[in-house]
Amino acid sequence: MDIYSVIKRPLITEKSTTARDEGNQYLFEVDKRATKIEIRNAVEKIFKVRVLDVRTMNMTGKKKRMGKITGRRNNWKKAVVDLPPGSSIEIYEGV
Repeated sequence: MDIYSVIKRPLITEKSTTARDEGNQYLFEVDKRATKIEIRNAVEKIFKVRVLDVRTMNMTGKKKRMGKITGRRNNWKKAVVDLPPGSSIEIYEGV
């Protein structure tokens, strides 16, 4: 799998901001088929940082209603990437 297709986008929420500030952890939405090793290699090559740990979780899509019709959002996969103290990812610094 190509390293640029593994990571879809960074997750920027209140929870991810506190995780970044307190524990030097970064959250990403990743491809559902990506493994922890592929995620680690992609983050290390794209952002040129060393990764200590990768944790993944499969998120189920929420149920949504549009009037009488009930639908679902797509399922997706989230990755929490731990970096060593002192290192950071530049894409988050401007947010």
